Order: sequence, then C-alpha cells, then structure tokens
Amino acid sequence: MWVRLTSIAYQPYLFYLLKSMDNSHNDFGPNSLNRIIEAAVKNNWELMAFSDLGGGLSYKYSEVAANVEKIHILFQAAGLTPGDKVAICGKNSSSWMVVFIACLAYGAVAVPILHEFKPESIHNLVNHSEAKLLFTDPAIWEKLSAGDIPNLKGVFFISEQGMPLCRDKALGKAHKDLNLLFGEKFPNNFTPGDVEYYRDSPDNLAVINYTSGSTGTPKGVMLPFRSIWSNIRYSIDDLDFLHPGDGMVNMLPLGHLYGMVIESLHPFVKGCHCFYITKAPSPAIIMKAFAQVRPKLVITVPLVIEKIIKAKVFPQLKKPAMKVLLAIPGLRTVVLKKIKNKLIEAFGGNLVEIIVGGAPINAEVEKFLYDIKFPITVGYGMTECGPLITYATPEESRPHTVGHIVDRMQVRIDSPDPENIPGNIYVRGDNVMKGYYKNEKATKEAFPNGDGWMNTGDMGTISHDGIIAIKGRSKTMILGPSGQNIYPEEIESLLNNMPFVNESLLIDDHGKLIALIHPDFEAAEKAGLDRKNLEATLDKEISLVNKQLEAYNRLSGLRIMEEEFEKTPKRSIKRFLYQP
Repeated sequence: MWVRLTSIAYQPYLFYLLKSMDNSHNDFGPNSLNRIIEAAVKNNWELMAFSDLGGGLSYKYSEVAANVEKIHILFQAAGLTPGDKVAICGKNSSSWMVVFIACLAYGAVAVPILHEFKPESIHNLVNHSEAKLLFTDPAIWEKLSAGDIPNLKGVFFISEQGMPLCRDKALGKAHKDLNLLFGEKFPNNFTPGDVEYYRDSPDNLAVINYTSGSTGTPKGVMLPFRSIWSNIRYSIDDLDFLHPGDGMVNMLPLGHLYGMVIESLHPFVKGCHCFYITKAPSPAIIMKAFAQVRPKLVITVPLVIEKIIKAKVFPQLKKPAMKVLLAIPGLRTVVLKKIKNKLIEAFGGNLVEIIVGGAPINAEVEKFLYDIKFPITVGYGMTECGPLITYATPEESRPHTVGHIVDRMQVRIDSPDPENIPGNIYVRGDNVMKGYYKNEKATKEAFPNGDGWMNTGDMGTISHDGIIAIKGRSKTMILGPSGQNIYPEEIESLLNNMPFVNESLLIDDHGKLIALIHPDFEAAEKAGLDRKNLEATLDKEISLVNKQLEAYNRLSGLRIMEEEFEKTPKRSIKRFLYQP
C-alpha cells in the first residue's frame, strides 16, 4: 500500500493507539493460515514478493510486513477488533494483496468487491457486509457517494496515501501521523522478530466474498480460515515445483477467490515473486508478461488459452503445407512436438503446468492440447469452496473431466448411476463455506439436509476411480419434452467450434431450443461473407451439429447477437439476462 518505510527515532506519542492485541501466549494451531503467512514473511524477508508490471509499486517480503503493520495501526485507531469487516474494491495491484494480507493477519474479515461492479452495487455490498473501512482506487471513489455508505469510519486509497473520507477523529490523526506511529511502535529496525499475526482458529470468519452473479443476485459467501488454509495447504502439497524466487504472472481478478487465493496467496506463501497485470489483460500484454517473468505455473481461465491457440496456432495448422506434414504418420509426431515446444516458449519457456478453471474449455482447443501432450489440466471449484473442489496433474488429466476431489474434501453424486447418469454434485469438508451472510434461506438451500453436504448446483458424473466430469449447472439445465435433461454447456461447446462463432448461448424459447450466437464478424468479412451468407453458413453448421445430437436436444434455429454477451468479471455469461 505505502512502500519503502524507514525507521525513525522513538517518541512517546499516542502510544495507546499502538497497543496491539496480545495473543503471544496462544500458539498457532496446526491448521492455522496465519502461521503459514507469518512463516513465509519471516523466511523470505529479503526476496521480492509483489510487483506491478509496466511500472508501479514493488514490495519485498519485508516491505509487505512493514506495510501490514502500518495498516494494523490504522485498524487499531479505528477501533477494529477481530471479526470486523474491511471492504477492498480496486483493480489488480500489488497493494491490493498487501491490504488483503493485512486483514488476515489482524483477524479482520476481508470483503473483496469486484471493481467492475456498478457504483450502486458497491454501495449495497459495503452496507450489506457492515464494513467499517473501505480500501479502493481513486477512479472508483469518484463514482461513489459517501452519503450512500454512511456506516464507514473511513476510506483509503489502496496504492496511495490518500484518505478521501474520514468520520473518526482518532483514525484521521493516525493516518496523518502514520510514519511517526510506526516508528514509535518499532523504535529500532523493523525485523522478522517483530512479525506476529493474529492466532486464527479454523472456524473464525476470514473472508466474505460476494459471488459475481452469473445466474442472479450476488450472495455473500462466508469463508472461514479453515477454507483458505485448506486450499493453501493443498497447493503447497500438490503444486510442489514452485520455489522461493520463482516468478508468477497474475492476471485473474483479485476480487475473486481463484485469483486471490490460488494465483496470489499460494505463490506468496512459497516465497515466489508475483507480477500483477494492472491493465486489461489482452493477449499481447499477457504474452509480453510471460516473456518477461518466465513462469513455471500459469493459472488462468479458458478464454485466455483459447484466444492464444485460435489466434496463433490454428491458422498455422490450416496452411496447406502444414496439413500435408500432419497427414504423414512419421512426421506428425515430430511436427506436434515442435508446436508444443514453440507454445511452451510462448509462455516464457519455463512452463511446468497450466491450470484452467472457472468454465469449461473449448472442446477443439482441449483436444489439440491433449494431442500435443501440452502440460495443461482443467480443475473445478467455486467461491463457496474457497475455491478448490477438484484437481488433477497434467499426467492424470483426461479430456472433458476436471480431476478428483482435493484433500480434506468429500464428494457424492445424487444419481442412481453416478458413473453414467448425471446428478447434483454435493461436497463436504474443510473447504466448504459457513453459509451466505445474512441469507438464511440461501444457506438452507445450499445445505438442504443440514448434515454438512453442500449442493454445488452443478451436475456431473464420477468414474470408478474418482474422476469427475461436469455436465452443466442444475439451474441452467433445460427439461426436454419427455423429461430429458438437456445441458446447454455441452451443446454450446459444439456451437463454439463452428466457424465464425465467437461465443454462443442456448435458450429454451417456449419449448424450442434456440442458439444465440455472437459471430466473429471480422473473420467472416475476411472470408468474403456478407450478413446474408454468414447466416446461411451458420445455418448449415447448425444442421451438422444437430446430426451429433439426440432428437430431444436438437436446435430449432439461431439468432444473431450483434454484441458479445454481457459477462461477470470472471467472464461467465450472465445467462439470466437472455432467458425468455
């Protein structure tokens, strides 16, 4: 948040503000998240922790620790105690993570709010969460109304020293004299021995994360420390190729658990150096970042991989000379190996593994990556599990599946034949949330039997050896004319493989299955297709798709969408906006 701290001489000044909670007599429990964070800070003191790509702030682990202490001084001045809420709403940056770690290390409940939300939504979530402080960006604050968030004691800018709103005299004075207070608290040099964090218990509330609303209104997911700890512990144990000093390209939204925990907090506790893409992550920006950082691990969503493969690789494969080479059995293996090596080099040349999550990957892209034996795996998770549910190494990974249940978790499929007939996926274990904040009705729906088993809302199957395949969301499932279950995502995967299709959405229009298609108008124009010929081409392709489908789930027609579908910040289509 506020970098490059210097120790100053001790002066007895407002010392009552600096009396921190004395929990030194309580040892960390064996499953403590803060024990892992504290150890990471102490053990990697002089290593780089966070940097903003393209300029901006950078932090060593020692500087993260010092800034965490400064934020704690502000928390204490505001009268915050463990369990109080602190909202964080800003674009991805190194400073965002410093604020988040400060919340965990104090025992405050972090309330990440996606910065893409509209101002009225941010107001509502700050109020609903009962946050006492808000950390945000100047550009976001300009659009907010202080009168609409009346219960905040103060607002701070995440990457700057600004405090645009203060409703507490002691807090304002502490902010003004922050360097002085830091020097009083640590009159000698600030050292690893000064780092001591809140002794968390497994069921203490750590995070309230509001879902991004792909199927309706956001809900506040209550994640206890055990959930974040279990996700971090699994990442430490099962992604064991990351070491102190390794670089990480961070492009996923920090306001979402996938980016916050798996892509950021996980490498941080391993002593890695996280590089944040602070602008919209276009393919050009991402590829430049890969070349600079040369990461071993890439954690991303399907859209990023699909754009790279479709833009850089598939056009080369369609060239006549390449088609000839790939048709010769002896040469095919050699060519595919060269393509794999060039693709790994495009990711920086140091790649060990790519984990894709958040949505199904395009079937054509997935098949190609498996064909070249690319080190990619598709996992499955959700905010309510902080976020991990399943994972498999690239060696274990199978097409159209998402791996096996992670450690400290159980899974069951509500189906008479779980291997062959999809059913609701239920999970239970350390990763699972406590419930939805101030929403008892939604909590009871998620835990219908009150026995700890949570209904994920997803439909799937599980193989005899525990590998799970996702068939779709139970909320998006369409009931066929004779009671058959139709999973839109499976059909959309076929539609998205059609030429000139950017993205698609299947809807049930009064008993008829209609494909909403946003075409790749630029590609169609390059191919010499006007609007009429484009529609005719798509109609023919849909006829081919229908031949792959059963009679009950064949498409009745298509509608062209001029603009791309409205999406949540994690790039899921807001389906509810398009249902008749």
